[in-house]
Amino acid sequence: MRVLPLIGLLALGLPSLAAPAHAQFGGGPPSVGVVKVEKHPITESSEFVGRVQAMDKVDLVARVTAYIDSINFVEGAEVRKGDLLYRLERGPFEADLATKQATVAQAAALLRNATITLNRAQSLLNTPAGQRSTVDDATAQQANYAAQLQAAQAQVHASQINLDYTEIKAPIAGRITRTAVTVGNVVSPSSGPLATIYSQDPMYVLFPASVRAVLDLRTHYADKGGFGAIAVKLRLPDGTIYRESGKLDYVDPSVALTTDTLQLRARIANPLRPGAGAGDPGARELVDGEFVTVRVEGVEPVQVLAVPRIAVLSDQQGYFVYVVNAENKAEHRSVRLGQSSPDMATVLSGLQEGETVIVDGVQKVRPGAPVNPAPLGAPPAAPPAKG
Repeated sequence: MRVLPLIGLLALGLPSLAAPAHAQFGGGPPSVGVVKVEKHPITESSEFVGRVQAMDKVDLVARVTAYIDSINFVEGAEVRKGDLLYRLERGPFEADLATKQATVAQAAALLRNATITLNRAQSLLNTPAGQRSTVDDATAQQANYAAQLQAAQAQVHASQINLDYTEIKAPIAGRITRTAVTVGNVVSPSSGPLATIYSQDPMYVLFPASVRAVLDLRTHYADKGGFGAIAVKLRLPDGTIYRESGKLDYVDPSVALTTDTLQLRARIANPLRPGAGAGDPGARELVDGEFVTVRVEGVEPVQVLAVPRIAVLSDQQGYFVYVVNAENKAEHRSVRLGQSSPDMATVLSGLQEGETVIVDGVQKVRPGAPVNPAPLGAPPAAPPAKG
């Protein structure tokens, strides 16, 4: 068995495996890629867990006892305000109204006759045939019939209301649920909701935030327009960002004692999805009761110091970066970070604008050791020749 040729092949392959990412010049300082610490525009944001809620929710309840004559809507569809949804039997209520109207006519006739009698008695009062008692009796009779007419008219009004209740119309616009009863069933005020309508556009988003977070938001945006300078974005359950943004319009005046949180509410548009019809399932993105992630962010970006995220390292003491000083030596610098993204990290303290931070080749750097810096993406400069 011949081993030496195999060892020779491995030996030939070793140089290619050991090729450095950046060419080194002799035994000089390691080459590193650097960037200047600059201000970048970022949108500050905070995230909370929230729930979508319809602005209006109405339970449709029967106001009179009657059987259902017809159902005039498609379950799950959107209805408009004033649409006829249920029609109850009308016959008994129409008959009752006609009876009350006849009573009004009867009372009106009696009142007219009483008025004639009173006028006659008053005209005879100053004659030998006239008597004060006759006038008094006629006056009382007229007042009695006037009251009876008024009561009869009130009964007509009540009967008309009951007749109108046989048509159950949509009090708001929105999406209607499935019906709880079908045609032919007898319903009454004690039957419970026949269906429910949820308004669709706009919607509310409610989310709890700690008192500290609310105070921080108030303080941070006080000189930028207060809550009016805050935009509300939503991340849907599938991780996508909802295309519409909303505005805060309410903060609870009382803190929840068990959680030390305040309930905040935002109002956000919920238009039809492109190409969807109002009656289509899932025609709108937001649904009452849906859980979402609420992102509260500034309307206008702010300028902050930021560095590439890969330049930031961490140890037991926290976050740090390597800064190249005037002597081209690496300097360990502890930093405090603000809101960061996968690409950029905002720096609240520890760095000054214009300083140079090592981004590429950090693994070759030692605190206080010299480095050979070059702008990120540029070829490294050759170190000076040794004398």
